[in-house]
Amino acid sequence: MRDFLQGNSRRKLIDWLAIDSSIDSGLYRAWIGFKDWWSAYSTFFGRFEARGLVRILNDLACEGLTLSVGGLLVVLAFAIPAFDLAQGKMNLSDEYSVTFYDRFGNEIGKRGLLRDDSVPLDELPDFLIKATLATEDRRFFEHFGVDVMGTIRALAENARADAVVQGGSSLTQQLAKNMFLSPERALSRKIKEAFIAVYLENHYTKREILKLYFDRAYLGGGSYGVEAAARFYFGKSVRDVTLAEAAMLAGMFKAPTRYAPHIDMAASRARANEVLTNMVEAGYLTEGQVYGARMNPAKIVERGDYYSPDWFLDWAFEEVQRIMLNRKEHILAARTTVDIGLQKMAEQSVQQTIAQYGKARSFDQGAMVVMEPDGAVRAIVGGKDYGESQFNRATHAYRQPGSSFKPYVYLTALENGYTPNTVVSGFGAVCGRWSPKNYSGGGGGRMMLKDALAKSINTIAVKVSLDVGREKVMANMVKLGVTHLKKTCSVALGDQGMTPLEHTANFAVFASDGIETHAYGIEEIHTLQGELLYSHERDEPARKRIFDSKPIEALNTMLQGVVTYGTGKATQLDYTYNVGKTGTSTAYRDAWFVGFTGQYVAGVWLGNDDFTPMARVTGGSFPAQTWHNFMVLAHDTDNIPQIPGIPLHPVQVAEQERLAKLQTAAATDTEVIAPPTPESVKDMSSMTRQVLEKLGTMLKEAPALQPSDTRPQNRAEAPAAEPANPAAASQSSVASATPGASPPEGASQQAAPGPVATGSQTGTPLPP
Repeated sequence: MRDFLQGNSRRKLIDWLAIDSSIDSGLYRAWIGFKDWWSAYSTFFGRFEARGLVRILNDLACEGLTLSVGGLLVVLAFAIPAFDLAQGKMNLSDEYSVTFYDRFGNEIGKRGLLRDDSVPLDELPDFLIKATLATEDRRFFEHFGVDVMGTIRALAENARADAVVQGGSSLTQQLAKNMFLSPERALSRKIKEAFIAVYLENHYTKREILKLYFDRAYLGGGSYGVEAAARFYFGKSVRDVTLAEAAMLAGMFKAPTRYAPHIDMAASRARANEVLTNMVEAGYLTEGQVYGARMNPAKIVERGDYYSPDWFLDWAFEEVQRIMLNRKEHILAARTTVDIGLQKMAEQSVQQTIAQYGKARSFDQGAMVVMEPDGAVRAIVGGKDYGESQFNRATHAYRQPGSSFKPYVYLTALENGYTPNTVVSGFGAVCGRWSPKNYSGGGGGRMMLKDALAKSINTIAVKVSLDVGREKVMANMVKLGVTHLKKTCSVALGDQGMTPLEHTANFAVFASDGIETHAYGIEEIHTLQGELLYSHERDEPARKRIFDSKPIEALNTMLQGVVTYGTGKATQLDYTYNVGKTGTSTAYRDAWFVGFTGQYVAGVWLGNDDFTPMARVTGGSFPAQTWHNFMVLAHDTDNIPQIPGIPLHPVQVAEQERLAKLQTAAATDTEVIAPPTPESVKDMSSMTRQVLEKLGTMLKEAPALQPSDTRPQNRAEAPAAEPANPAAASQSSVASATPGASPPEGASQQAAPGPVATGSQTGTPLPP
C-alpha cells in the first residue's frame, strides 16, 4: 500500500508486451523463411518444366502412379484377410475324415482327407500327373502361383467368343479355392484366390502343392481326391489306373458332375479324348502313344443308381467340425438327419423349375431347405448343379427375404395387443425422409391385420413396425437366433440378408407352437470302433418355449390367409392345410416362399448369384409352385399332424377316423375290413396332376347334357341322347395347363405377372 501511495510499483511477474513482440517477430520470420524456400523450390524445379508431348507423358505417368498407389491399397485390403485366412487353416493335422450315414443308417458319402489311405506323389502314375498338367496348368512349374500369360490368353479367348469358354486359374489358384474359399463367383473371391495362391507358393514346394491338389479336388460321386475317385469309378487304387482311366480322371477336375462317367459316359469319354489331345499338344506323349487309349476308352464299375446328397453332406461336414472342435478324434462316422427320398424330390423340384422357366424369366439359381418342426433337416438344395458350382446357397448365401420377413413383425404386434382383426391404416408410414410403397401403388388404406399380411401390403407392415417398436422386432429376432440384423426404417420389408436355412428354421418355430428350433443335421457321431462321441438327443440342451402359444396360433391363422386368398394361393394342397409367406426383394432380385404343413417346413429361394434382377418373378409364382410340387410328393400319408391354431383338413380327419377304427378293432380282436385309403393327388407325378386338374376344370365348365328327340331310331341312326354341345368338352386344350402363380407381394388386388395358376383344391383358374 505504501508503494502505491508513493507512486512506486513492483516489477510485473509477466511481461506481456515482450511475449507479444516475440510471437509477432517469430511468425514474421517463419513467413519470410517459407517465402524464401518456396522461391528457391520454384526456381529449382522451374528448370525441369516440361512442355508439349513431354508434359503430357509426364502427367500421364503421375496420374498412373497415383492410381497405382490407390489400386495397391485396395488390393492390400483383400490381401491381408486372405493371408489371415490361409494361415488360420494351414494346420493339416486338424483335417477331419468323416463317413456319413442317412437317417436310416445307410452310407451316403464321405468328406475330408482320408489320411489313412492317401497315396504318395511318387506312387501316382506319371501319365496322370502329365494329363492333369497338360489340361489344367501347363506352366505350373514356371509361374509364381498366378499364371499371367494363361490369364491373358483366357481373357482374349473369352472376349473373342463373347462368353466364358476358357478358365485362367492356375492349378495353385484352384487349390486355394478348394482349401480356403467358397466357390461363389465374385471378384473379391478371385482376388483372395490369387493372393492365397502366392502364399501357398511361398510356403510349399511345387511337389507339395501338386500332392495337395490331387488329394483335395472334388471328382464327383462324393469322391474327394484321385485315390477315392479311382476306387469309386474303377474299383482300383490310383496306382493301377491305365492311361485311358487317368485321362478320364484328369478331365473331371474342370466340372466333376458334368463329366462324371456314372452320370454321362459319352461326355466323360469325349472329355478324356480332349485330355489326350492336350497331352500330345504339350509334348508329353505322341499321337501313337495315345492311340490305344482312344481306341479302348475307360470303363467304370457298375454301381446302379448311385446317388450322393452333396449339398447336404457339405453342410453336415461343417456341422461335424463345429461339434468336434478341440476334440482329439478326427476319423469319424456320423449318422445324419437327411432323408434321401426327400432330398431327391427337393432337387428335382428346384431343377425342374429352373430348367423350365429360368431362361425365359432371367434366373439361373435356386435353393431349398426342408426340415421337420423340431429342426431335423431332411433335405438341402444349394443350387441347380453341384458339379458346376459347389457354393451352397442354402446355407451360405445371404439374400433379402423381402415380404417373407413380415411374419416376424406381425408376431411382435400380436404379442403387444394386436389381433388378426385389428384394423390398421397404411397412411402415415414415414421414417425420417423415407416412406414405403406398395406393389400396386397407394397407401394401402385401412384393413385388418390378417388381410394386410395376406395381400402383403408394405405400408401397413412398416406402420405396424414403427407403432409397435422396431426394437421389439429386433429383440424377437434375437430370440430366434438371428443376431446380425440392424434396426433400419425398412426392416419390416426384409431389407437385410438371411440364408434359406436360417429363414426356414425361424418358420419352424411357428410350426412348433413357439418352441425354439435350431436346424441340425447330425444325430450321432461315432469313432470307427463304434464309440459314441456325440448324440444330439443326449448332448444338446432341451428346447424351451420362446413365444406364447396364443400369438403363434394367431399368426398361423394369418399365414393360412396368405395361402387361401393372398399371394401364396399357388401352394394350396388338397389333402392337408398349409401356411406360409411369399417374399420378393427390391427389383425382383430375390423371390421366396417359406411355409409348412404339420409335418414339414420348407423354404424356397430363386434368383441370380450376381444379384441381377429377374423378369418380374415374385414369391407367389415360381417359388410357390416349386414348394407346392415338392410337398405333393413329400407326404406319404394323410395322417399328418395338426398345425398349431389351424383345424385339421377333412382328409386328415377321415384318415384319423380310419386309423382309430383299426386300433379299436385290433383291441377287441374284431375283424374289420378297413376301406382302402383314397388315392390322393400327392401320389401322382406333377405332369399327371396338372393334366387331371385341367380335365376337372373342363368338366366343371362343360354345359349340362340335354335330352334329344325321343323318336324311334333304326340302327343306322345316332343314339337318342347326346350333348347339346358335343365340342364343349374340348374348349380348352389339356396341353395348355400351366403351373400356378399368385398375386405378387404388396398387390392388393393385382395378380403376379407370372404364369396362370390352377387352384389345386377347386380346380378353378386363379385370377390372371
